[in-house]
Amino acid sequence: MSTAVETPVSEIARSAKAASRVLAALPTAARDEALEAIAAALEANSTAIHAANAADVAAAEPLVLAGELSQSLFQRLLLSPEKLRVMIEGVRAVRQLPDPSGRILARTLLAEGLTLEKITVPLGVLAVIFEARPDAITQITALAIKSGNAVILKGGREVEHTMHALLDTIHAALATTRVPTGAVSGVYGREAVQTLLNLNHLIDLVIPRGSNALVQHIQRNTIIPVLGHADGVCHIFIDQSADPALINPIVVDSKTQYPAVCNAVETVLIHAAIAPAVLPSLVRALEEKSVRIRGDARTRALLPDAPIDLVSSAEWHTEYSDLILAIRIVDSLDDALDHIEQYGSHHTDAILTQDPAAAARFLAEVDSANVLHNCSTRFSDGFRYGFGAEVGISTSKLHARGPVGLDGIVTYKYRLTGAGHIVHDYTGPNALPYLHQPLKLD
Repeated sequence: MSTAVETPVSEIARSAKAASRVLAALPTAARDEALEAIAAALEANSTAIHAANAADVAAAEPLVLAGELSQSLFQRLLLSPEKLRVMIEGVRAVRQLPDPSGRILARTLLAEGLTLEKITVPLGVLAVIFEARPDAITQITALAIKSGNAVILKGGREVEHTMHALLDTIHAALATTRVPTGAVSGVYGREAVQTLLNLNHLIDLVIPRGSNALVQHIQRNTIIPVLGHADGVCHIFIDQSADPALINPIVVDSKTQYPAVCNAVETVLIHAAIAPAVLPSLVRALEEKSVRIRGDARTRALLPDAPIDLVSSAEWHTEYSDLILAIRIVDSLDDALDHIEQYGSHHTDAILTQDPAAAARFLAEVDSANVLHNCSTRFSDGFRYGFGAEVGISTSKLHARGPVGLDGIVTYKYRLTGAGHIVHDYTGPNALPYLHQPLKLD
């Protein structure tokens, strides 16, 4: 991929790369001071931020009516005073977390006077491409600064006014600290995406947060490592030994607490032995929350008078991101495991059961980043896991998996310290011995 032609985006990336070197060398206290400055600036500039978001919302409303912007994306765009307050709290929560970089993971005495250390270091420059998520801007900025990474943000056109206001606020705050303003930057316009994806010599990791189409486009169009997930097809399996008192609250919460997000449940699998007893009450509870039910033939047969549309075999791998839920009756735990393996997205899947053996099998055999027992799928979240925030959720098995917080945006390097050691002395018939002795960490 060619990067011969200099563009404003490439200049921003070069500035981010330079800033990342400065940021990585700063002490933890300097990064923490910057985060507090950002939180205070967001509070002080809340009026302007809300005005910018109102402009984005006004521009988005006709797009929703015209079918050019989904209702789920529109809901993510809205920035209420409460949501901004939570965003500010999130910045301060990240400030309180331990610094993930500069930690010595292992220390080994290779030979007399020759010590090897494995130490965590920032990745460098993150490029985050997202849709309609004002909260993504502050979450990712906080995590990047705390971990010593620079970040380039590319929001969707629907969030550009809000993004400008937030970044102006962040830059003004950083100007009063030791963190370079180039450590956090934004790019705008559709053409900026491909330019970012071409800058493999400047950008170390791309994080897409958006639709399946966005993620797949990014994965196909860059050689930069990509962290993320394409789908959030989450399941709940209601086992035959599930506690009836837990079923409705957990399923309703998993579907309706925030239906537009990737950890909302999309399919409920019900053991045939318990389905006649629990299905009518569950459907009523969901309908009271305006959830539209789709089901297989067995589900519809159990509730012939209910307005349940038939799910086609091709539909089971669907992320509705809306108040829509698919229900399927299965004959066993094995059938549920097979369904999840065939149609799931390896994101978040849960079992409701009082049977320890069934729970143990489910948690061990479901190959997802998050596996849950007797709780809502909405818990699979960086903030709720205690990570302060998250840059995204990854279904990859390499480097980082599940909600990716601070530990997922650092890597490590080996640091070897000697005193004139040369390999020649450790070869041949009179070779000095290697010790390979583990040393205690401070």
